[in-house]
Amino acid sequence: MKAIPVLDVLNGTVVHAVRGKREEYAPLTSAICTTTNPADVALAFKSLHFDRLYLADLDAIMAKHMNYALYKRISADSGLELMVDAGIADLEKAGKMLENGVSQIIIGTETLAKLEFVKQAVEAFGEDRVIVSLDLKEGKVMSVSELIQSLDPLVLALALQEMRVGRIIVLDLARVGTGQGVNLAIVKEILEKVKVEVWTGGGIQDINDLLRLRQLGVSGVLLATALHSGRITARELNSYGFL
Repeated sequence: MKAIPVLDVLNGTVVHAVRGKREEYAPLTSAICTTTNPADVALAFKSLHFDRLYLADLDAIMAKHMNYALYKRISADSGLELMVDAGIADLEKAGKMLENGVSQIIIGTETLAKLEFVKQAVEAFGEDRVIVSLDLKEGKVMSVSELIQSLDPLVLALALQEMRVGRIIVLDLARVGTGQGVNLAIVKEILEKVKVEVWTGGGIQDINDLLRLRQLGVSGVLLATALHSGRITARELNSYGFL
């Protein structure tokens, strides 16, 4: 299981995400860096021996603009494998992301209007370059589509499997930044019933949470608050084989 650091970028600044309440997000304060510049924070992660990075481009997700230059700079400067959620629902924009340093595009259900787009993206770019984030809020699927929103998380995960999605992220935004732990019941159910690689995140408290998730069969865990607060250190991650 791999630990993947997360950058939440809003108005060009790294912010501390809590419970998905974006209007309340404040600039990042961190034990591992003294800056809120996204490219510099990425370099700090690189110095800690992470090899990949999850970037949530909140400016794009909130329908402002795509920050292609930032993706390209982070990829070029850090050499990290870059995964980006930019609220993508357009093949042309997805292709442009991949041309600007992005290794994998993340399609979040929160901004997904039609499930067919997932199938189109997998067919266009291959299953290795498309990740779907199963965005939840207190266990319920988040989406701009009422149809997708009405689906049970397991039913949606099974539908994604049929579309040849190779990796899904189970992320309950209500737990992000809280240290309350991930939604284990949903993660367990999906791991048991769906034959795709499962990542999760949101609410990780300490290294014991990661050990428990690895034992369940989770392949990747997203980390932000636990890293920046010092509750989980790169030394711990390395000693337990998460880097």
